[in-house]
Amino acid sequence: MTLLGSRPTTSTSPRVTGFPASRLRRLRGTEAMRQMVRETRLEADDFIYPLFVTHGQDVRQEISSMPGNYQFSIDQLLAEVEETAKLAIPAVLLFGLPASKDEVGSEAYAQDGIVQQAVRAIKAAVPQMLVVTDVCLCEYTSHGHCGIIEGGTVLNDPTLELLVKTAISHAEAGADIIAPSDMMDGRIGAIRRGLDESGFSQVPIMAYSAKYASSFYGPFREAAESAPQFGDRRGYQMDPANGREAMREIALDVEEGADIVMVKPALSYLDIIRRARDEFALPIAAYNVSGEYSLVKAAAKMGWVDEQRMTLEILTSIKRAGADIIITYHAKDAARWLREG
Repeated sequence: MTLLGSRPTTSTSPRVTGFPASRLRRLRGTEAMRQMVRETRLEADDFIYPLFVTHGQDVRQEISSMPGNYQFSIDQLLAEVEETAKLAIPAVLLFGLPASKDEVGSEAYAQDGIVQQAVRAIKAAVPQMLVVTDVCLCEYTSHGHCGIIEGGTVLNDPTLELLVKTAISHAEAGADIIAPSDMMDGRIGAIRRGLDESGFSQVPIMAYSAKYASSFYGPFREAAESAPQFGDRRGYQMDPANGREAMREIALDVEEGADIVMVKPALSYLDIIRRARDEFALPIAAYNVSGEYSLVKAAAKMGWVDEQRMTLEILTSIKRAGADIIITYHAKDAARWLREG
């Protein structure tokens, strides 16, 4: 019998004890112990490796702001993809540099465009490699914006027609995954309908759903030669201050038919990755972007940081936040380091 206001003498709740009974260092003493209880595991098959492809022969031009990354002609690209496959990295993400640019980004959706040629070549030479293609117009337009311009403004709905044409042309070339990065409203639904009506209902869409207007993209614009010739992209990419809006963007893309959703950039947006993981059941991709990569490379060159440890720590944090897929320029180095243990 328990008196009113008294505590029962027994409990089924686990007893929580403090120091000295609870010594958390017991499970940190050796590498074998740490590995056994590790909560988050980073693997090479978490990665997608971004690549830049250009016209010509025997082109392997290093990108000055992204050491270790190159603009490749297709013949050189194939060797890079073969090496990527040997490192057990399952996918590459292609960005194209056109032979010429115009107001409507014609090469983006040309049957003989550089990305279309590269997809065919990769699928012939390394068929097991998943080929993801970025769908956007910024690399292909003379003004460097992601859509059709009128009166200094990017027009949303007319741009959708060109994005659909681009996505279909990539699927026809053999792309495994279509990845629209333009941030036009409604583009996932338009591309899904276009792919389905063209006989590509099996091709998944990885949507750049929460893509922020970030200062971390600077080195990429050198790599892809895609800097806007006027203004900026804040009228269609997201305000870095907004988190709830990211969830709305993701929800709309899911509703329109996205199979994978992405947060870009990754490192300054780990909270957004975590929220996306908690709210959505789809696979979550995170893009560890060019500026994040270049900061590590620059600090390592100065001898200020341990590049290997910092890189793997960053990538692990992205996965711990909830990303299933990490797009990263560190992919090859990270895969080698993980293999070496």
